Amino acid sequence: MGAWKVGIVRRLGIGIAVLGVAGAIGWGLIGPDWRAFLGHQPYGRDILFWNLDQRDAGFRMLDRVPFIIKSRPVAAGDEVHPLPEGVPLDLDMDMDAYLAANRTAGLVVVHDGAVRLERYGLDFKQDGRWTSFSVAKSLTSTLVGAAIADGAIKSIDDPVADYIGELRGSAYDGVTVAQLLTMTSGIAWNEDYDDPTSDVALFDTQVVESGKSAVATYMATLPRAHPPGQVWNYSTGETNLIGVLVSRATGKQLADYLSEKVWQPYGMQQDASWLLGTDGNEISGCCIQASVRDFARFGQFILDGGMVGGAPVLPDGWLADATRKQVDYGAPGEGYGYQWWTWDDGSFQADGIFGQGIFIDPARKLVIASNSSWTSALGDKDGEFDARRDFYKTVQRAIDAEIVAAGGAQD
Repeated sequence: MGAWKVGIVRRLGIGIAVLGVAGAIGWGLIGPDWRAFLGHQPYGRDILFWNLDQRDAGFRMLDRVPFIIKSRPVAAGDEVHPLPEGVPLDLDMDMDAYLAANRTAGLVVVHDGAVRLERYGLDFKQDGRWTSFSVAKSLTSTLVGAAIADGAIKSIDDPVADYIGELRGSAYDGVTVAQLLTMTSGIAWNEDYDDPTSDVALFDTQVVESGKSAVATYMATLPRAHPPGQVWNYSTGETNLIGVLVSRATGKQLADYLSEKVWQPYGMQQDASWLLGTDGNEISGCCIQASVRDFARFGQFILDGGMVGGAPVLPDGWLADATRKQVDYGAPGEGYGYQWWTWDDGSFQADGIFGQGIFIDPARKLVIASNSSWTSALGDKDGEFDARRDFYKTVQRAIDAEIVAAGGAQD
């Protein structure tokens, strides 16, 4: 081989080596979240049908992948609501085993305004943002209360079609805002998370018509199954309509309104984000990305009576109505309020598939925020849902034991 050929080969070898080193450096610099995401790239927007590795990688990344799904920021303010460290909570259980079995990404227990327990798993960190799934429903319903307090919505007894023109002449004629809030519209809806032909899987594929809400256009095609107000049927579509309602009534994007009414004034520590549908509007039945601590702060905001600086954000009596049983869906001791799951002992919860939750127990001044990546949407495949319920009860018993040991009594 001639000297010039040897030189070319040598330079090519060096160039390839340099590219290899640069690629390795770049791979290291993008961080573990991006490495995991790129290593388990999802199939597209159909989050319900991602596999477990894709969910683990994607649930913390949804507002960083606009090439898959876009989001709108929920701006935080300059002041941060404090979450002081409290005395560590003594729980009669193996926390490491629970966190691993329940595939918990983050857990924050706030008691009497102080953090009593905080743990992270799945390589998730305190400053990360995890998706909420249907926990967002409870935030969306809270914005209805704020809009009523602002005078933008007159009453929950108003027909929803008064605010959403796309619904006029559809099966939603005669359905009230209250019936959307309690999911008793009577409109047929399939919420099967394992069925790619269900409504919950298809609504986001609606073709966007100029000047119209894609979700309202989809919901207007659905038939009536029952008279309004008589039968409860869990429907993410109803909450999506609530979001359209709030946005139309206030003239504001939901992310901006959430920032204005809660995120900034109450003092969330980080910006959050809200995923957008194909029409560029927030998917109000799903998917707010926030830190676990800020989800806990939202729970504390509710526990504090929806007050900011001593002033109410919500109408008188709103939270009392929103967080009590408005509908009995047949489970003993349980019910459904205004997009909150309720228990007869006065506790209630915002709940999202794959293990997202904000549990609130006013009697014990308790908030438990958690984010997870369960092996199934409802946590029924490997028992995660029941295990989380047992965890709530374990925390409640520990607080009760502290009160007894201190010689006091619950309020």
